[in-house]
Amino acid sequence: MTDLLKHIFRCCVFIFVQVFLLNEVPPLHRYVSPHLYYLFLLWLPFRLSRISLLLIAFFYGLTLDAFMHTPGLHAAACTLMAYVRPFFISILLPKEAGETGYPEPSYKSMGIIPYGTYIMLLTVVHHLYLTLLEWLQLGGFLLFLGKILASTGVSLLLVLITELVFSRKSNYRTNMS
Repeated sequence: MTDLLKHIFRCCVFIFVQVFLLNEVPPLHRYVSPHLYYLFLLWLPFRLSRISLLLIAFFYGLTLDAFMHTPGLHAAACTLMAYVRPFFISILLPKEAGETGYPEPSYKSMGIIPYGTYIMLLTVVHHLYLTLLEWLQLGGFLLFLGKILASTGVSLLLVLITELVFSRKSNYRTNMS
């Protein structure tokens, strides 16, 4: 399967799971909104240009907004996450480690601690911004803070389960042209 088809398939699967499974789970509490769809953006290749990453994130979030009837919420959160993603990768990976032959972020390409930090930081950025945009409608700072913490915790648990269940095969590429 070519890389493009693999990413299109991942995109469709993550949107399907978010829209038709996670959004249909009866709310356990008003603080918990499980999200897994943003993992697609975290798994995109290292070598994407920033503008490509921003465009993919914006249209990916816009697609999700169309299904969820939330005009612009997810597009804004995905675009912000895509904007800060290269910054976090450059901080977490030394320059010589970033030029390995692995095509995309994973615990194999980055190491367990940097990859876990990468996932956690971008999950917090995503949920903080998404909840901030929702909070403008809801009000109440404790509700805002509780929703960020609960949603981030549940989403990180979903990411961990996804990483453990669906092992991604990262081929080490020796031809670095």
